[in-house]
Amino acid sequence: ELAFGNRSEARQERRRNFGAIIMAKAKKAEPKKISVTLVKSVIGTKESHRACVRGLGLRRMNHTVVVDDTPANRGMIDKVNYLVKCEA
Repeated sequence: ELAFGNRSEARQERRRNFGAIIMAKAKKAEPKKISVTLVKSVIGTKESHRACVRGLGLRRMNHTVVVDDTPANRGMIDKVNYLVKCEA
């Protein structure tokens, strides 16, 4: 037998709790972080390299951002390694 009086009440209860269930599943360990600093100007560089710098969130010389240590970010850092300095 259902815990609630009828099916519609049970369905409504599941819908109410759905957000809490999703949030409970989404909790994961914090990803590692990398600190990236733009140490050389992007003037005169390839457009794709400028896009990588902007994708990392860097805006100007000596600007430092902290990004997640993901394969995508590592790829961008490797592509523009002559423009940036990174610390774990």
